[in-house]
Amino acid sequence: MGLRAQVRTRDGWAVQHAVVTLTDTNGSQVLRADADADGVVSAPDTLAPGPYTVVVTAVGYTPSAATALVTASGRADVGTVVLARQGGFELPPPGSWSIDPAHSTVSAVAQHLGLASVHGRFNEFGGTIEIVEDGGEYVASHVEATIAAASIDTGNGLRDKHLKSPDFLDVEAFPDITFRSTSLVPAGTDRWTVHGKLALHGVERDVDLALSYLGSGSDPWGGVRAAFSATTELRREDYSMNYNQVVQAGIAMVGAVLKVELHIEAVQGELPPMM
Repeated sequence: MGLRAQVRTRDGWAVQHAVVTLTDTNGSQVLRADADADGVVSAPDTLAPGPYTVVVTAVGYTPSAATALVTASGRADVGTVVLARQGGFELPPPGSWSIDPAHSTVSAVAQHLGLASVHGRFNEFGGTIEIVEDGGEYVASHVEATIAAASIDTGNGLRDKHLKSPDFLDVEAFPDITFRSTSLVPAGTDRWTVHGKLALHGVERDVDLALSYLGSGSDPWGGVRAAFSATTELRREDYSMNYNQVVQAGIAMVGAVLKVELHIEAVQGELPPMM
């Protein structure tokens, strides 16, 4: 076999539509081969010994070029060629993804008495992520998520009861916290700004999430998973949660800014039963 190569994404997924061409030192094309469903490229014809230029291309990816040396056997093993998304932007494979709450966390941190931080999390939430790739662009990708406000958990029953009351979340009147994205803007190789609308305590406002894509891979149950982390900051007064007590020297009991942290694991397709 004259040539063998594997074409993969950064996460190790096959690039099925890749094309590999070999040119000799005169710039003449001597071989062209397409990748199969596993991203494997092979050509049976033996080649004349010497150096060649290997160019790997695929729609939506930045081309890759390297030098390969064909041995006296007439074969060249290029190995694994990693293609970067066009523009250098990374996201998981296109399709629908379901947020797995069992392996994700939605948490918030508020300052208490101007001294310490109180950490809380929501235990019930879900949502979907739709990755849409169009010629290397992802502008049509979007996410929607719903959080059960009454699932707030700070590790203190009395405090949680107060947070669920009309002073804060008012969970009886506003049981759901919802987020829906409106646009996705690249901020680096694997970093994105997710613009969206957050509905909380009966108020909907624009919110930006600083999102990092952490990679994807197979899981032990035969599925495919992707991981993300995201952060943002919210001002309580923007959502009509104005309750506070001022203690000595004008220090507020509860800070005005909430720092929100998301650590999300998503499953390709629908969540399997009992997840």
